[in-house]
Amino acid sequence: MGPKTLINREVEATKLRALLERDAPALALVRGRRRVGKTYLLSNLWASEQVLHYSASSTTPVLNRQTLLEEAARWSGEDIRFEDHPTWRTVFRTLFSLRPDQPTVIVLDEFQYLADGENGLREVASELNAVWESGLPRSAGLLVVLSGSAVRTLEALAAGGSPLYGRLDAVIPLEPFDYYNAGQMVSRYEPRDRVRAYAAFGGLPANLAVVDDNRPVGENIADLLLSPHGVVRSRLATEIDQEEGLRNTSRYRAVMASIGLGSRTVGEVAAKMGQRADTALKRVVDQLEDMSYLVREVNFGASPQRGIRYRLADPATRFHYGIGLPTESAVAVLGPEAAWRVRIETEVFPSYVGQHVFEDVARQACRRWGPARGLPAVVKWGKWAGHDRSRREVEIDLIGRTLNDEVVTGSVKFRTRPADAKTYLDHMAALERLADSGLGWALEALAPESPFWFVSAAGFAPSFHEVADPAREIICWTMDDLYPA
Repeated sequence: MGPKTLINREVEATKLRALLERDAPALALVRGRRRVGKTYLLSNLWASEQVLHYSASSTTPVLNRQTLLEEAARWSGEDIRFEDHPTWRTVFRTLFSLRPDQPTVIVLDEFQYLADGENGLREVASELNAVWESGLPRSAGLLVVLSGSAVRTLEALAAGGSPLYGRLDAVIPLEPFDYYNAGQMVSRYEPRDRVRAYAAFGGLPANLAVVDDNRPVGENIADLLLSPHGVVRSRLATEIDQEEGLRNTSRYRAVMASIGLGSRTVGEVAAKMGQRADTALKRVVDQLEDMSYLVREVNFGASPQRGIRYRLADPATRFHYGIGLPTESAVAVLGPEAAWRVRIETEVFPSYVGQHVFEDVARQACRRWGPARGLPAVVKWGKWAGHDRSRREVEIDLIGRTLNDEVVTGSVKFRTRPADAKTYLDHMAALERLADSGLGWALEALAPESPFWFVSAAGFAPSFHEVADPAREIICWTMDDLYPA
């Protein structure tokens, strides 16, 4: 079977294919969280007869060594016996000498399971390195790929002090899809429904792969995310239990549930959980951030260590903890389809998409399309949420500083009605209140040379353009700009 089409993995695919074409053997590390598509990528870059792909299991090193050798014997057709391979060094020596006259790829997936713990994995890496340094007599290319979902453990393999430090020819992190590539997996949906699908199922390819885009988004949400038997719901409910090295995973779930329900600071999380905001709780939050379950935010222009807020990183996880779990009783009483129609579709979901997902979509779109569509080159986007000098709430959706040191601000609307004069005037009023409160960046943003950027899913009403300052650069994006033809 030959290679398949890949979505948004062209850079990684090109790099890996080039490594196999080198004159010398190459060693690569591919890491990323579960269900991000590592196995799919590595299984579809080359013809199957070129690749020995072994996925280790969470059993024992001895059992993994035995099953790896059995798979190597089946794939190569050679007589490879377990009793002749008492160490990992002997295993690697045999593997790397298979089919020496043919371009060969050896994928050791879930590499962390080949040993017991990090110390054991260090020993396995040391054995691999010893064989690698001894020289590999081959007349054709060899690419060995170490892959895994224990992100921190795999990162340590490339760090200083590791036996493989400086040995790896490529370290490739695989990230979840952004909104646009997620939309390519549900391409039959029109753009607004692609955003809604991304808001519910996030950017992990495995979750998006089970969405049937011949059916309405709501039906998929009911079947896959709300139903007690939903496959994506089951994954989200148990994903933290599958992380290596975590104890008392119920505490990690409780932290994620608290943040999903609206807690943003460690103190708020502690209050929601009915406990103290102590070092142990902060350690749990830090670990969840390290594992990419949480992202931290601070107000634009604030110190990175002050006013830290947290949110769940992937939209699917946000949906599960912020909408799915709180509506379990309604689902139990009404059933998933009725609960979606009666409680979620019109009451909860629109504000969730508009307030918690569409802003991310806009920032991702800036990175993807901004330079080609007239948007100033922004180094990093942020936002501001809090109170002005009069203790009134203020929120600015989009704030960024350009390479020319200008401040860009704007707002994001996912409503079904066009953005009108009020959208523009509210933004100006919010900036004026924050400038009066002493925020320097807000004063910069009010300067006539500072551009505004507005994103509206339903477009812009004539009244918006009537009140907009004609002397200021005002960039207006619609869904056509987020999903260009």
